[in-house]
Amino acid sequence: MSPPTLRVGLIGAGANTRTRHIPGLLAQRNVELVAVCNRRPESTAAVAREHNIPRTHERWQDLVADPEIDAVVVGTWPYLHCAITLAALAAGKHVLTEARMSMNAAEAHRMLAAARKAPHLVTQIVPSPFGLKGHAVVRELLDAGYLGELREAQVVHLTGALADPVAPLSWRQDEALSGFNTLTLGILHETLLRWAPPPVRVLAQAHAFVPTRVDPASGVRRGVGTPDAVQVLAVLANGARAVYHFSGVTAFGQTATITLFGTKGVLQYDLAADRLRGAAQQGQRVGARLDELEEIPIPPDKAMGWRVEEEFVSAIRDQTPVRFTDFATGVAYMEFTEAVARSAQSGAAVDLPLELP
Repeated sequence: MSPPTLRVGLIGAGANTRTRHIPGLLAQRNVELVAVCNRRPESTAAVAREHNIPRTHERWQDLVADPEIDAVVVGTWPYLHCAITLAALAAGKHVLTEARMSMNAAEAHRMLAAARKAPHLVTQIVPSPFGLKGHAVVRELLDAGYLGELREAQVVHLTGALADPVAPLSWRQDEALSGFNTLTLGILHETLLRWAPPPVRVLAQAHAFVPTRVDPASGVRRGVGTPDAVQVLAVLANGARAVYHFSGVTAFGQTATITLFGTKGVLQYDLAADRLRGAAQQGQRVGARLDELEEIPIPPDKAMGWRVEEEFVSAIRDQTPVRFTDFATGVAYMEFTEAVARSAQSGAAVDLPLELP
């Protein structure tokens, strides 16, 4: 028998919604996109025409209240994630919200509390795509003891995305729109959480090498709201130590890796190329340098791909648990992101779980 039709409304149909969520949802059986609401009426109308969406709304509140909608996809910037999620859950709608989860940890906790009060509704955050392809292989190696005891973790993401000083202010550097979310800090921390214990203490420093940019909306030059370089030292729950290095202003030498160092081996995941390399005591030379690590194949039958929309629909229809990514994980990375910001501002270490006002 065919499953009943799942009627979905879109709030914020930006690039990721158009390229990922819309085709991903329409690929599922008996899923219909029935309404859309964008920031501007003209863009709302354009998305509706392009994807044959029958209804449009000028206010997101009206879409959430629409009784002909079963689920809401929140594709806005983080400043609206909490408000829309709370309203949608109160209206009895399932929620798939774009990453990052919220503006800050307090909002994330409110979203999680609301989700737990409505366990019959599915709540999901769009996951970090980094490391998904090789996740199953990494987990198999870790569970088999490839590393031995984890001693250190290193998370590095260096890009030139913000290296041009004359580039306009991005919404990602506007704290009124993005909150404490900085660079790819939360995204890559989410990836690390899949493979390592959570941090219990962080000590951070941050800096804006380009301290002002022109706001494209007003044409006025103003201070950026988030830094373009962050370094973090962390203590993990098992006693291991972690180092995070993020930059958007490295025009040369760019890289994106997570490296796990253990008592019996080392694993390095190249996040940009989706390649896994390693060395262990058995079968590989002890003391191998990072540039000598051997390739670890990711077999096609174990390679994971993007299946966010499929997982969302399956969770609604079959009550299967959400793996990538549930609200509890979102709270964890939002607490980490805010702890890093607090530590960088105060110069002192910050303990986790985060103490909220």
